[in-house]
Amino acid sequence: MTNKKQHYYTQFPDVNVKINTISESLRRHLYIFKTTTGVFSFNKIDLGTKVLIENMIIPKGANFLLDLGCGYGPIGIVLGYESSKSIVYLIDINKRAIWCARENIKINLPNNRKNAITLSGNYFEPIKNKNLKFDGIYMNPPLRQGRKQFLQLIHEIPKYLTNNGSFQFVIKKKMGAQYIMNFLNDSFSNEKIDILCKRSGYWVFKCFNIN
Repeated sequence: MTNKKQHYYTQFPDVNVKINTISESLRRHLYIFKTTTGVFSFNKIDLGTKVLIENMIIPKGANFLLDLGCGYGPIGIVLGYESSKSIVYLIDINKRAIWCARENIKINLPNNRKNAITLSGNYFEPIKNKNLKFDGIYMNPPLRQGRKQFLQLIHEIPKYLTNNGSFQFVIKKKMGAQYIMNFLNDSFSNEKIDILCKRSGYWVFKCFNIN
């Protein structure tokens, strides 16, 4: 029997397809995003993602960047627009999300879409054998899956970062931002962890190459 309560972090969401279009000004630029049911926050860009986008640090020059769990692609597309010389990877397990991300790259990055690469799969699975390292990994983690999985993922991150790379992510305060902060402090050097902002109930973290 098909599980009617499948979430956006499944490969094939079991909800009827309904295409939607939204527009949003992010970092002083207007973006248009095609979305669909079965994808996270398809009616509007969720506040956590907006807080991350507005406050994330984008390294200058040509870099390798990753939007992990990209959804329909707002984080990765903003990275691609703001850092046009970079190669940006967008990864999501949700097939509908990847379809939307590809469409949104065409809409928002018409002159740079070859530098935005979409891959379907669960977190790092699509690049396990590609020997890729990133100067920046960005994420709005799906904590509805459970905090434990995210904490396990944190330990994988250093393998995919360059020496000067960073992992930047957003956590809702009431979903355990302070717990995550304590976990990072207990697991890694304090000097390698910054909180970029606390806004509207969200915390944006930046973890430097956490070896």
